[in-house]
Formats: sequence, structure tokens, C-alpha cells
Amino acid sequence: MACLHDHSCEDHDCSSGWTLYEHIDLPKVTALNEAVPGSVKSVFKAWEQRLNSSGGHLESNEGDPELLVYIPFTSDVKIKSISVVGGVDGTSPSKMRAFINKEGIDFSDAQGMQAIQEWDLVENFQGTLEYQTRYSKFQNVASITLHFPVSFGGDTTKIEYIGFKGEATKLKRDVVATIVYELRPNPSDHKTKAEGGGLSHVE
Repeated sequence: MACLHDHSCEDHDCSSGWTLYEHIDLPKVTALNEAVPGSVKSVFKAWEQRLNSSGGHLESNEGDPELLVYIPFTSDVKIKSISVVGGVDGTSPSKMRAFINKEGIDFSDAQGMQAIQEWDLVENFQGTLEYQTRYSKFQNVASITLHFPVSFGGDTTKIEYIGFKGEATKLKRDVVATIVYELRPNPSDHKTKAEGGGLSHVE
């Protein structure tokens, strides 16, 4: 399901909804089959910058349009919709599949697994088209993997921008609470069985 804006985004402040950009764990974002290693990071940017291509773009290797993009978040998020701005001349992705909380999957995994949702994409050069998620299935998302299996006939798949609309929870994933029970054990705090079967303090 897709939603096309029928108004001026500047007047309606559409950018305010694309807040999950701030919660993407960008250093850990990866892509399989990218022509330029690390270029996937360039497609995640503020909504206002979605058409700014000066920072680079993601493109698959020549003759192989398949891409697999892994996006972890710094806190659990709920994803309402996704926007993808693709390349011209048939290099935009024509299909998108999503997997939730699946780390380390490769192309064979993605092809053999049931996606949580799939979309048929259209060429969207302005970024004003968003693809709605089945919202109830996109709760508590620690990471999302997007599979772009084909383009619109181009030899490569090119992506300029990927954006997520939704909300983040308060729980930060990079904060791990550890409870230390005893840093320095005190022998007098421990009890041991005495020979008579009762309990006595260790002196």
C-alpha cells in the first residue's frame, strides 16, 4: 500500500514524521552487493536532504541489481511507513521485501525466507511517496533488513534515499544494565552446612 502526498510538503511540514533517521545506528548499517563499500550509509539522511545527492548514493554491482540492506536502530522503534528514492533510467528498485530483527542474513537466506511484508515499488524521484507497513507487525523493531531483488530493467539498482516514519521507544539498545551482586565477597555473609546438618556461619 502506498500513499502519495497531494499537497505541498513544505506547507504541511511532512519532514516532522520522518524522525527515525536519528535512531538509525549508522556505523552498523551494511549492504550486500554494493559497488562502493560503505556507500549504503549515504542514503540515510534527514528528510529535507533526501534529494541532495552530493553525499553519494548506493548502487549495486554492474549486471547484478540485487541489494540487501541491514539497518539496526539505537532503540526499539515502530515503523509506520518507508520511503525509497531510486535512480533514473530503470535503476530504481521495483520491489522491496522486509525482514524484522534478523541479523546476518545473506541473499540465499532472503530468497528462501518469508518476508514480513513485500511491496511493489514505483519510480519515486521526489521522495513524496511512502509505503505503508502492516503497523502491528512493525512493533519493537531492533533492526530491519530490506531486500531489493530487482530494478526497473537497469543493469544496476541505484538508491538515493531510504527513510522511515514511525516512533522510537525510550529503551536505548546500547545501554546494558548489569547488576553486580558481590564485588568483594565477605566470608561472614556466606553460610555453609555444618557436620550436624544445620547451618552455621563461616568464621
